[in-house]
Amino acid sequence: MAALRTRLCSVVRTTNALFSRGILQKTTIPAITRLNHITEGQNGRQFSSLTQRITVKCHPVGVRYYSHPPLTVDSVRDRVLLVLKLYDKINPEKLTVDSHFMNDLGLDSLDQVEIIMAMEDEFGFEIPDADADRLMRPADIVQYIADKEDLAA
Repeated sequence: MAALRTRLCSVVRTTNALFSRGILQKTTIPAITRLNHITEGQNGRQFSSLTQRITVKCHPVGVRYYSHPPLTVDSVRDRVLLVLKLYDKINPEKLTVDSHFMNDLGLDSLDQVEIIMAMEDEFGFEIPDADADRLMRPADIVQYIADKEDLAA
């Protein structure tokens, strides 16, 4: 239960940051409402009040997709940079595609592991440790994902 609560809070922080930048707009999610009704009797008011605050769905403003939007190198680059800008320990003003995580941004190896995990969550596939050790810049991550998804440069 604590892991679910932590994950939901993480989703709220990320979506609130995207809402404040005007990238996403809010609409209701029936799934969260159903989750609220299912768990309300089992866990009491504490969890139900948490789920009542998380009734948003994220989608780009003014765009309707009937499936996932097609991946391009530019969209991968934008998504990688967005995930990195939302990472707590990275100063968005210092971040560029060619920034080195340790030398330019002052991150350590644990931060790099967390970044790789965030990229795995964002793109929906696992990055092996042998490959993750080589991904030291956003450009490296973009190139790796483009190669993995067979995208043309």
